[in-house]
Amino acid sequence: MILRYGEHPSQYGELTLPDGPGPWPVAVVVHGGFWRPTYGLELGRPLAADLVEHGVAAWNVEYRRVGDDPVAGGGGWPTTCLDVAAAVDLLAGEGQRAAHQRLDLRRVVPIGHSAGGHLAGWLAARATLPSGAPGGAPVVKVSGFVSQAGVLDLADGARQHLGAGAVDALLGTRAGPEDVALASPVERVPLGVASVCLHGTADDVVPLRQSERFVAAATKAGDDARLVRLDGADHSDVVDPRLPAWAACREALLGLLR
Repeated sequence: MILRYGEHPSQYGELTLPDGPGPWPVAVVVHGGFWRPTYGLELGRPLAADLVEHGVAAWNVEYRRVGDDPVAGGGGWPTTCLDVAAAVDLLAGEGQRAAHQRLDLRRVVPIGHSAGGHLAGWLAARATLPSGAPGGAPVVKVSGFVSQAGVLDLADGARQHLGAGAVDALLGTRAGPEDVALASPVERVPLGVASVCLHGTADDVVPLRQSERFVAAATKAGDDARLVRLDGADHSDVVDPRLPAWAACREALLGLLR
């Protein structure tokens, strides 16, 4: 079912429920695409379908992305992050009503690929944000996150010119160190929740160092953070339900939802 969390064409998501009486834990599926309009939530549909088969409610979310496209654009910092925050908070109201109160909101874990990994990590960081910061005071607190080749260190991603300048485009020309400190998951540790970062060793789009740097920082700060290196996997293998790389991602998610 389609649920809207705002008036913009991209402010919606697809909620899919498993069979049975519930209550069900919730996976928030966040697609990638370097925060640009080229890709949308269609990337998350096969993953959501697979998760539902494993007894998990799947909330596959769309959000405003960077650019002037009237349907998909209008995003950037903090708009894109505020969109996914609003999408998650919707679960406590309209989401529960649509699911007939059968969502277990004590077990909500975002799983995101690439730029979606950044957004999944940021969702987990919301509870650490200072008063008045964009996205602070979450209505629904997530209980962990799974990153699939995520961009978890924005400053390093900008230095590495990932996605032909995608990080700089997300943050905008007016962004300063204080914005990076609020927007970048690695800057928010300790998050106080568990995380699993899965990353292919053959990924030539988002380097493995992104996951390595986050896990090292989170672990040093006292978080339960785990790195899973997927030997020979490339950037897209982790979102292909036919491949072992996705099976590893699914198992990591199910582990956090138990």
